[in-house]
Parts: sequence; structure tokens; C-alpha cells
Amino acid sequence: MTETDHLQAETIPTGAIVLEDGTAFFGKGCGKQGVAIGELCFNTAITGYQEILTDPSYAAQIILFTFPHIGNVGANEEDHEESTKNASKAAIGTLFREPVTAPSNHRAGEHFNSWLEKSGIIGLSGIDTRALTNRIREHGMPKAAIAHAPDGKFDIEALAAQAKNWSGLQKADLAKEVSQVETYQNSEQNWQAEDGFATLKDAKYHTVVMDFGVKKNILRNLANVGARASVVSGDATFDDIEALKPDGVVLSNGPGDPAATFERAGETIKALVASGTPLLGICLGHQMLALALGAKTMKMAQGHHGANHPVQDVATGKVEIVSMNHGFTVDVATLPEGVSESHKSLFDGTNSGLTVAGKPIISVQHHPEASPGPQDSFYLFERFAALMDK
Repeated sequence: MTETDHLQAETIPTGAIVLEDGTAFFGKGCGKQGVAIGELCFNTAITGYQEILTDPSYAAQIILFTFPHIGNVGANEEDHEESTKNASKAAIGTLFREPVTAPSNHRAGEHFNSWLEKSGIIGLSGIDTRALTNRIREHGMPKAAIAHAPDGKFDIEALAAQAKNWSGLQKADLAKEVSQVETYQNSEQNWQAEDGFATLKDAKYHTVVMDFGVKKNILRNLANVGARASVVSGDATFDDIEALKPDGVVLSNGPGDPAATFERAGETIKALVASGTPLLGICLGHQMLALALGAKTMKMAQGHHGANHPVQDVATGKVEIVSMNHGFTVDVATLPEGVSESHKSLFDGTNSGLTVAGKPIISVQHHPEASPGPQDSFYLFERFAALMDK
């Protein structure tokens, strides 16, 4: 290959993102080769890209990072957030401004590009992420096709048609695809710099976690407050759960439309509400708990995806900086009598938590298990433990 041929090869776009209306952005492909169809959203986090891309709540989504340098600390075996093999079906694609560089971090185990390929995620760098983010802000999260082809050949019309014809996230029960069927146990606690992951030895509580795509750090934070967890399928019945004699039940995070998943899990959740068992709902679990209580959910235009979201605890007035990842929200106007808003987003005023008068029930829209620098929301697990104490 001559120097001219080499330069031409370097400048040929090998990756593309094509929106449902035919708009296309070209750049350098990386990770898995091929085509994937999903919903395009943007995430404002500046750290934790590996945790974000392995969060099962991102199933069927393509994540655009607004922070330009993604991948420069590599990847490792410890920072995954999926809890099971089924839950590894998380983000299908990712976009970033700058090309992936060699890792520069003492915890890095491999190059980010090879990790993307191994994880089955299509990557695309070198695009105008600011322009695409502004487009999402103005017009909402579009259906899109992301493609990686080393020969640089793309059929834009066909890709746009694939994106347009995709069914989308509304009415999609994606949680069934990332939930584990067999029950399993967890006693692993949060990671510590000195010792890694410790194991809970003397559990004070036994919680049952309904798995709709549960993140590992939810299970670890439960262990940190003294609760071992039995993780059951999102299809578990009330009798299945009661047979395990839990001190409390957690409704986990997960992907897709909460109303669609509620169609198969709703009767169990309603029975749990009526039973008086302490409940903690997180993200999708929070939304389905709201549905069980008689409220409604709705699709958001841009959603909330990032690690710098201010949320206020209504009772205390305290403001927390939290991680968020959701494209649906609870409609506060539909909350029935006896159900109160416990937290709210200070970005747009949307709901971020619920409490129920006379019942040991709490829930949050954000991710209290995440630690995006601050660990402002870990107290919610202690609050749940207090409910189990009573």
C-alpha cells in the first residue's frame, strides 16, 4: 500500500449513525462490526462509561456520550453492572467525539475497543456529538441505525428504513429479555480500594429482589446494610416470593416501557403492596410500583441520562447529585390519594420518588446504588433497612 492509499484508508468513514428521517453522521467505526437498530439517547456523565454500557436498563439503546474522551481508561473485569448473562444484552451501540486512545489507568485490563468488540457493542467516533445532542434536545430521542463496516460501504436509505420500521421502546417489555429465570443469592458487598469486594457474613435481613435487569451495585448496597438477597425472576408470583419469607422486597431497575412489563408483573406487585411487606422500587421498579398504586407513566422526549442530576428530597429539602437513566416517568398529576412525591428532579420538576401513607413503601426514579463521584443516595438503602426493622 502506498502512502497515498494509506492516507485514503485512514480518512474513509468506517462507521455511520443514520436516523429514522434519513439524517446521517459518519465517523470511525470501532468495536463490533455490523448494524444495530435502537433508540438514540445522550448521556452527560464524564466517568463510568463501562458501568453505563453494561447497565441492563440501556437495552435496545444507542448511547451518545457528551463527554468527548471515552475509553481512555480502558476496561476491566470488575466494573460491569449486569448481574447475569441474560442481562448482558444492554446498550447496542455508542458514540463519542474523539477516537479511542490507549488505556492509561492502573486498573485497566484491556483496550476499550477490544472490550466493545467482545461485548457486542458497535462504536463510532469522530462525529459532531454536540450537534447530535442538540438535535435530540429539540426533537426527542429518535430511532436510529448504527453501522460499522471496515470497507466504508453503507446503504443509507436501507439503514434509515430499518430504523423507521423498528417498533421502538413504547409498548416494549424489554425486561423479560434481561431477567434471570433461576433464583440466585447475593452476599457480595461494595468494592473497596484495599480489599475489593467483601462478602456479608452475618446477614441481618433477607430481601427478595424481583429481577427486571438488576444492577450488581443494587445487590451490593443491600449487602452493605446487612441484607442478603434472593434474586427471583420478574415473572415470580406473590406465592413464590412469600415462600422465601423475605423481610423486604426490591423491585429492580430495567429497560423498556413500564406499562408493558406491568402487564405480566402487575398482579404480583399489587399483591405485595397489599401484603404490608416493606418495598423498595428503583427506576423501572419505581414506575411499576406507581402503576400498581393507580398512577400512570408516560414517555419522555429526551429522558434523563447522566451522573450529575440534582434531585431534592421533598421531606428534608436536601439536594442530592445522582445518576439517572430513564426514558419514561411517573405522571405526578395522576398520583392517587395517599401516595406522595418524596423526591423530584430539579432539572425539569419530574417525579423522582414516592412514599405511601400507612405502608412501608419507598421508591426512587434515580439510581441510589450508583456513585458518580458523590454517594449521596446510599442512605436510601438504610431507609429501606429501617422499614424492614419495623
